Amino acid sequence: MKREIIITSDGSTTIHLPEWNEQYHSKHGAIQEAYHVFIKNGLKHTDAKKVSILEIGFGTGLNCFITLLEANKEIDYVGIEAYPVAKEEVEKLNYVAELEAEDKRTLFEKIHEISWEEKHKITSNFSLTKRKQFFNEITDKNCFDLLYFDAFGARVQPDLWTEEIFKIMFTALKPEGILVTYSAKGSVRRAMQKVGFEVERLPGPPGKREMLRGTKLECNI
Repeated sequence: MKREIIITSDGSTTIHLPEWNEQYHSKHGAIQEAYHVFIKNGLKHTDAKKVSILEIGFGTGLNCFITLLEANKEIDYVGIEAYPVAKEEVEKLNYVAELEAEDKRTLFEKIHEISWEEKHKITSNFSLTKRKQFFNEITDKNCFDLLYFDAFGARVQPDLWTEEIFKIMFTALKPEGILVTYSAKGSVRRAMQKVGFEVERLPGPPGKREMLRGTKLECNI
């Protein structure tokens, strides 16, 4: 499938798939979306002293890198990706410059260069494990405080937004763990509710009216 690097509305890059007319991030602003959905409404919403994070759709590493930049506590990060981004594509991404994080460029490069299936210490308080697997192969149970659900949209990959998938996500989270996603589709909200999530509609990032956050409440287990 053809892949193109494009500039989104906030000046940051993403990968565009012309055949699907789909992007890895919002065309209204890749960095803005990542901060709004996953940092503001995810990382900053959890009060765990040590945060274990599962990302569904590691992709360009943007969410991981921004989380690293924002980390003010110990973070154990696991990124799931079935189709890793190529080195040549990573080199064309402008996140370091747009985030004015030139002093952290080596860290952005490191998160892409480290080997898969092994845990690596990226900084003193940030560990990363990249796992190459399909989402329905995840078997973690009660492991994560926070889950970034950043799969391709339901329009192009509806099988990634089913009750079956969200049951796997629910199981992977610890009690009181939360899942955040850019999606606000009614079918997604209902699938999350059916597997046990307490779901909130929240204001969305630029270009989207709403997003969703689900909590795994003890009473729903």
